[in-house]
Amino acid sequence: MSLKVLEVSSLTVRFDGRVALDRVSLEITTPEVFCIVGPNGAGKTTLLRTILGLVKPTRGHVRVLGHDPFKEPEKVRRMIGYVPQRASLNLEIPILVKDVVLMGRVPKRGIGVFSRKDYEVAKEALELVGLIDFWNEPFKHLSGGQQQRVLLARALSTEPEILMLDEPFAGVDSLSKALIMNTLRDMVKQGVTVMLVSHEINDVLEIADEVMLLNRRVLAMGRPKEVLKFYLSIAKVTFKGD
Repeated sequence: MSLKVLEVSSLTVRFDGRVALDRVSLEITTPEVFCIVGPNGAGKTTLLRTILGLVKPTRGHVRVLGHDPFKEPEKVRRMIGYVPQRASLNLEIPILVKDVVLMGRVPKRGIGVFSRKDYEVAKEALELVGLIDFWNEPFKHLSGGQQQRVLLARALSTEPEILMLDEPFAGVDSLSKALIMNTLRDMVKQGVTVMLVSHEINDVLEIADEVMLLNRRVLAMGRPKEVLKFYLSIAKVTFKGD
């Protein structure tokens, strides 16, 4: 029996008595692009953070390549490259692009002087997203799309087995979106599982192998066209006012 990439079983998360996730289950067995779609407040980011071991569930369990993120948090986080929402970043901190990307090496090696390999991996990651010429540029001077690509390079520099992205296409220009999509496809070909979150289903139809429609509970899951058909049939009712 082969090891599952990701297993989430009957996951329930509550915050101050409010249900954020309700009995959510999913499995990823082989490298693919798995997309989670739903409105704001649907629990998409909470699901990612629970898989990372940052949010403890009320019930249910998570296994990342067979490991429990709450019993082996460091091991699990070394397996995952995480791209958070760009809106959550403090852009006032004076930091260069190279410093952002090199941060991705810390989970692999700990705090200390970066080695030649660290620099090589970071530069390769930045080259993958088409921004190697920005190595010494201040991060805050970049456009929104370029910043998102730098954050992707940081995640890639961890040499992950699973890549998680939270709203990677929000506020991103069409060129950056295309470059990000091409990079993610290449990662899957190299055996990396990609899991991304979006509140717009149209943003992920082009790249997704499988789509989960989430609104605190799983409303639908399957191939993109199947989920889109279901989404269109219920969108006016389920998502009204959400």
